Amino acid sequence: MPPPEPTPPQSGLPEAVSRFGAQVLADAAARARDIGAVTGGAPRAVASPVAEAPAVEAPVADAPAVDAPAVDVPAERPDLERLLRGPSGLGTAGLRLTPREEPASSNQEPASSDPAPDSAPAPAPDPTPSAPKGRPVPGLYHHPAPDPDPVRVAEVSRRIKDWALDEVDLYPDDWEEEFDGFSVGSYMVGCHPDAPTVDHVMIATRLMVAENALDDCYCEDHGGSPVGLGSRLLLAHTTLDPLYTTREYQPQWAESLYADAPRRAYRSAMEYFVQASSASQADRYRHDMARLHMGYLAEAAWSEHDHVPEVWEYLAMRQFNNFRPCPTITDTVGGYELPADLHALPDLQKVIALAGNATTIVNDLYSYTKELDAPGRHLNLPVVIAEREDLSDKDAYLKSVEVHNELMHTFETEAAALAAACPLPNVQRFLRGVAAWVDGNHQWHQNNTYRYSLPDFW
Repeated sequence: MPPPEPTPPQSGLPEAVSRFGAQVLADAAARARDIGAVTGGAPRAVASPVAEAPAVEAPVADAPAVDAPAVDVPAERPDLERLLRGPSGLGTAGLRLTPREEPASSNQEPASSDPAPDSAPAPAPDPTPSAPKGRPVPGLYHHPAPDPDPVRVAEVSRRIKDWALDEVDLYPDDWEEEFDGFSVGSYMVGCHPDAPTVDHVMIATRLMVAENALDDCYCEDHGGSPVGLGSRLLLAHTTLDPLYTTREYQPQWAESLYADAPRRAYRSAMEYFVQASSASQADRYRHDMARLHMGYLAEAAWSEHDHVPEVWEYLAMRQFNNFRPCPTITDTVGGYELPADLHALPDLQKVIALAGNATTIVNDLYSYTKELDAPGRHLNLPVVIAEREDLSDKDAYLKSVEVHNELMHTFETEAAALAAACPLPNVQRFLRGVAAWVDGNHQWHQNNTYRYSLPDFW
């Protein structure tokens, strides 16, 4: 007899909305995380969310059935457009990622784009000429994102380099050009437009740099190897998820946290993150980092045996070895908290997973020529499709664009449906934060011409 079909995950939305209804809405201001005590920034006023909860439109009548084999996404999504635009009622400005354009008024005071954490003057934009903007992958479904604030980018870039050099001794002198070329300040400012201060952006920036350092030093270009990766990853993970052992052996573990650049960076970045986050936000991040490390191990196993996985297997690996830890902390970086019961909803986890999957295929597409030029065979979606489906390099690349586009459309459909089903302000804001991260991630890949160039397929 055929094997039974897996039981579909049950949505907890009706129960969650009921439990988190009026009480959670009334308590949303208290739940908002203000990290002024950590960073020295002034507390921010939080508008009462009870009277200002955004109205939610009903799902569109022609939404696909749950068991439909494919999702047909219309070109225009009014529900998604409304989700990304955010609430527009009186007093809801704090729930929007970016301010709506208002009519010019002679009585209107200009708003400050970045509350300064102290009385120091804002830094001047970096005078270095910026790299030319790249072109997007032809046919790639994406949303253009606003250019990140140059003043904020300059300050984040200055602070992260000071941290990398002075606090964690992250890289030798001959890596400086590559570190600068990564443009992590532009990346993180663009991905977190709702971060209230530079200090909040720095929470994500340190974690991003630490993750990238581990990937380079353990897995990729700078001495990485699949051989012995599991033990290195396990020990590095204890910088995020501390070891509790006997008094005899605790000092040896504590000393190991400084043994190499990735562990020093992980330890320091996590310390900053824990100071700014709640216990559940920190544990959520540890969980997603464990997922990431498991994905690294799968790819390393294939590399050791020179094995090219099936396309579906590769995509399964990429759901773990992907950007998921980044958008999952969007509320911490935004200065508020999405409660653990809401974050754990299967519907929200699906949205986060789809966002991570789509943004990681973006990386596969933009880094394609870079990886072809590197020694050895680097697995990415076009390479796997070409090998497993016997397609030309060009056809495999174009099919990879189609895979990305379907993931993006599904992400947007699921996010819009969740926004309609769960009209809580912090859920709405979190979904907009994840969408902004998706857009900012693409913009950084497109415009980082120092690292990436497109293949000549058009």
